[in-house]
Amino acid sequence: MNYDILKLDNQLCFALYACSREINKLYKPFLDKLGITYTQYVTLLVLWEQDNITVKELGAKLHLDSGTLTPLLKKLETQDIVQRIRDKEDERNVYVRLTSKGADMKNQAVEIPTRVFCSTGLSIDEAAQLKEKLKLLLTKVEKQC
Repeated sequence: MNYDILKLDNQLCFALYACSREINKLYKPFLDKLGITYTQYVTLLVLWEQDNITVKELGAKLHLDSGTLTPLLKKLETQDIVQRIRDKEDERNVYVRLTSKGADMKNQAVEIPTRVFCSTGLSIDEAAQLKEKLKLLLTKVEKQC
């Protein structure tokens, strides 16, 4: 029996996992200055693009379940970065809105993507191709679930 398939270096999942961890490390010094984690950062990216959305919509965009998202939002709320507001007409819906502090953080974060990109050593074309391949992979994997 050939067990090469079980070698760590042959695992797509591990290559993606290890790369993701290393990329996230590149963000850390910039996010530390803002006092936020990577997951909080991507949450803010969504809200800077479209503020005042439901927790459900936010979770769908971030591919996070409510068990992960709720404590993250509580922490951002404690830091006065977002506020959660229950819909008066349908209390099942909770909206997430940036506070003025959260909106102002966008100006502090605007250089982060460029600085991180420069640290990767990829060309713009290589990065674009990789991103498209990963988006395609995500779409294919989501269809399987």
